This record gives sequence, structure tokens and C-alpha cells, in this order.
Amino acid sequence: MSTTNTTVPSTTATTGSLVATGVVAAALASGATTTVAAAGSAAGISLDVGGAPIPVLGFAVLTAFFSLVGLVLAVVVSRKARRPRSTFIRTTVALTVLSFVPDVIADATPATKALLMLTHLVAAAIVIPAVARRLTV
Repeated sequence: MSTTNTTVPSTTATTGSLVATGVVAAALASGATTTVAAAGSAAGISLDVGGAPIPVLGFAVLTAFFSLVGLVLAVVVSRKARRPRSTFIRTTVALTVLSFVPDVIADATPATKALLMLTHLVAAAIVIPAVARRLTV
């Protein structure tokens, strides 16, 4: 009797490739949110919240920071969760929705609030799928 070993290709990324993908996605998302904010400002939408202007480059910095927080979450989930991809997607979608709360309650015009929420969606639309593709189903 012979024994046959079957190997199933893994869709799990190495931590290095997961991090590399996440860093690239964070950089792309930072550029995209900065572009959206600059376009909104150029179209006449105020970037003032609570009477203080948000610098356009502030969008890049905050997007990069929170994208990297999401990347850390992905690394932890890839090691601890039974189904890393779905856990990551569910968690990050919920966090994206929660990220709208400060925008909704901010002391800003409705157009500014909408622009802020749009930047959250743009970042999430870039980072979440890119990172999720590197996680095991």
C-alpha cells in the first residue's frame, strides 16, 4: 500500500508579503485621500472642523497611521483567527463604519462631514481588499 501526500496550496501570505502589501496599500490610500481632500477643497468644500482647518497633508498622515494600525490587526488576525480573511474584513468594515461617528458629530458643515466620510471610504476601499487578499480564506 502506498501513501500519497497531497498538498493544498496555501493562500496564507508570509508576514513579510502581508506587510509589504499593507505598506503599499497604505501609501496608495494616503495619496488617494489627500487627492480627494484637495479636490474637495478646490471645489469649495471647507476643511475646517471646529473652526480650525485640517491641512491637506494631514489626510495623508492620518490615513497612513490608521492603515498601519489595520495592518497590525491583519498580522495578529493572520496568526490567531480561525478564518483570518473574513475576520479581518468584518472587523475593518465595522471599524470603518465607526470611523464615521466623529465626522457626523464634528463641528463642521454638512459638505465637510461628507468629504471626511468619503476619505474614510476611499482609504478603506484601497486598504481592506489589498490586505484581505493576502489572508487565508
